[in-house]
Amino acid sequence: EVEIEVINKMKFPGYMLIVWDYIRYAKENGIPVGPGRGSAAGSLVAFALEITDIDPLPYNLLFERFLNPERVSMPDIDTDFCQERREEVIEYVAQAYGRLNVAQVITFGSLLAKGVIRDVARVMGIAYAEADRIAKLIPEKLGITLKEAFEQEPKIKEAVDSDPKIAKMWEFAVKLEGLKRNAGTHAAGLVISNEELWHKTPLFKSNVGTIATQYDGRFLEDVDLIKFDFLGLKTLTVVDNAVKIVKESYGVDIDFNAMPMDDPKVFELIQSGATIGLFQIESDGMQNLVTRLKPTSFEDIIAILALYRPGPMESGMLDDFIERKHGRKAIEYSFVELQEILEPTYGVIVYQEQVMQIVQKIGGFSLGQADLVRRGMGKKDIKYIEEQKAYFAEGAAKQGLDSKKAEDLFDLILKFAGYGFNKSHSAAYAMITYRTAYLKAHYPTAFMAALLTSEMDNTDKIVKYIDEMKRMGIALLPPSVAKSSIDFRPSHTDEG
Repeated sequence: EVEIEVINKMKFPGYMLIVWDYIRYAKENGIPVGPGRGSAAGSLVAFALEITDIDPLPYNLLFERFLNPERVSMPDIDTDFCQERREEVIEYVAQAYGRLNVAQVITFGSLLAKGVIRDVARVMGIAYAEADRIAKLIPEKLGITLKEAFEQEPKIKEAVDSDPKIAKMWEFAVKLEGLKRNAGTHAAGLVISNEELWHKTPLFKSNVGTIATQYDGRFLEDVDLIKFDFLGLKTLTVVDNAVKIVKESYGVDIDFNAMPMDDPKVFELIQSGATIGLFQIESDGMQNLVTRLKPTSFEDIIAILALYRPGPMESGMLDDFIERKHGRKAIEYSFVELQEILEPTYGVIVYQEQVMQIVQKIGGFSLGQADLVRRGMGKKDIKYIEEQKAYFAEGAAKQGLDSKKAEDLFDLILKFAGYGFNKSHSAAYAMITYRTAYLKAHYPTAFMAALLTSEMDNTDKIVKYIDEMKRMGIALLPPSVAKSSIDFRPSHTDEG
């Protein structure tokens, strides 16, 4: 009865078929259809309760990416909540499963390149300005070490050679670099246990009374714990408030599930680069990217969020994607079978799901096996990858395909696998991007009012958004005892 009730709440027919298919598979294989380890039903319930509103079928979102019967390790579970009510969710979990069964996850701050310089200087009594000068000489590169910085920046060597005290500071800093500096709690991580946590992990109490595991996130699965990330996302609060303002001010009920995903006004707005306030695409770099790429479909938005990262940008993938989209570079497929998989991304391997589909289509792997290959590539397990390359070529030959070309394709996949992004994640975030763009395009005053309300205690952001309103031709009126609300609100109703 519960299963039927869940299915009746489904919006998309394709999803219903998958639910029925899953239930049949689960019953045949003795898998419990309900929440808990070894069951996929939690994801189906999440969809039915509208926690996620994306139909996975049009965007080729693969269930095996998470619900894989061949996968031994547990998946990561990340859930974004409206920021204002995240604490309520954590409180609910503690009440539902027991306060001794729920804890946050510890994090350890490390002495990294710039920080260790400043810490050592403070202990040695070196003036902050002098330590800051040396620290700022370290190149802005993610994960750079002091040794690498010394080799790359001649001015550091000059400073060390010219002042014995600076030389001593540098020597101590090199020895201390990488050690743990302090303990804290993960911004979103939470563990839930089926028994009191002290049976499985030592616990830590922070200065503010928060209970956390003493094992960090990497080791929790080894002691039979599963980690959830409960994230407070400010944009969800903005969208929720904007929808309420539209209802109050204009009498319009916005149904995002009925919203067209090819709205011309939305894409005109994004292509213009006027993306301030839009989720994930409001930075200067993103504004530049969207004006160059000029997205014309929801698939393009998904790809933008996946490609705007250091790896794809440094490797040239991002530029390649743009050139192919605008027809300035030819799109070629080593096997005709790849066209269906890579056409949405103009022949570029952007997503982890595409890696899985290629391995399945060309190598004859099951999607469950393909997910394991994806994980092996992500972890750079060379021995495992070499074994799978041989199986891939063999599987291609069995299907009558050129095994040498298949080996070359596998090497290409391997090159892109390190940069590949989880499309399911990117699609979910792209949906929020699209919704913020829809609100800004159709209800700009209501959207900007919600945006200003969300940043009332951040003067820099308020100034930025007021400047954007001036560009949009929206006036900001002074407070009025007779008319003002506690939050920002539109003063007229001529939007739509």
